[in-house]
Amino acid sequence: MTRQRRRRLILLLSLLLFPVTLYYFSPVLVLNAGLNGIINGSFIVFSLLFLLSIPFGRLFCSYLCPAGGLQECAFAINEKLPGQGWRNLIKFIIWGIWLAAVACCYFHTGTVTAVDFFFETENGISTVSAQSYVIYYGIVCLILIPAILFGKRAFCHYFCWMAPFMIAGTKLRRLLQLPGIHIKACAADDCISCGKCNTVCPMGIHVMQEAAGNRTIANPECIQCGACIDHCSRNVLSYGIISKKENGYGKRKEN
Repeated sequence: MTRQRRRRLILLLSLLLFPVTLYYFSPVLVLNAGLNGIINGSFIVFSLLFLLSIPFGRLFCSYLCPAGGLQECAFAINEKLPGQGWRNLIKFIIWGIWLAAVACCYFHTGTVTAVDFFFETENGISTVSAQSYVIYYGIVCLILIPAILFGKRAFCHYFCWMAPFMIAGTKLRRLLQLPGIHIKACAADDCISCGKCNTVCPMGIHVMQEAAGNRTIANPECIQCGACIDHCSRNVLSYGIISKKENGYGKRKEN
């Protein structure tokens, strides 16, 4: 089984488990927990996404995110490249307002009284009532409709409240010159400009231009899935580890 088939299989399994895991990705449940002085499951998950993105970038998005799996199912309907640029900033505005609200909730409470990973779940399962399923299908529509209307993983680009945690972690890694996984152009001069890397990228990134200009895929929307690596007939691209600062991004070692 190829890497991309394994990746899609894991994403599918993550999507099938979404009724169970939904509340562990909930931005609303963090607010409720904050008002009760509780560190809940989604608070812990979001913290881990930030911390783990420092060495691993956005691998969660490509392998484990149920929202990513749902959007990749939508490729069969709309596989065009989503408009990016300023639109990618929308999620940071949403994220900033939400973080301010979370801080206000915990400040209002004044203290943390407990850590409850399963807060407001029943036996650890998110959807156990009719109301829960209404919320679940509302979230599914919120994720799926942008992907159908605007193209590849449009929700990830425009509205995802989890992506900024991982983007912030990746930027912190570069700032502190810490080691971490990245995709690099190990033989950029061998590129024949076939454009396959651009076509297969599930995030709609112009990989070829990134590789030619920076010798590394430094776009914050890159989810490290390796599709560009696996479809490059000239073996121009590969995974590497940024070990120290060089040319503004880091010196890269092959795995």
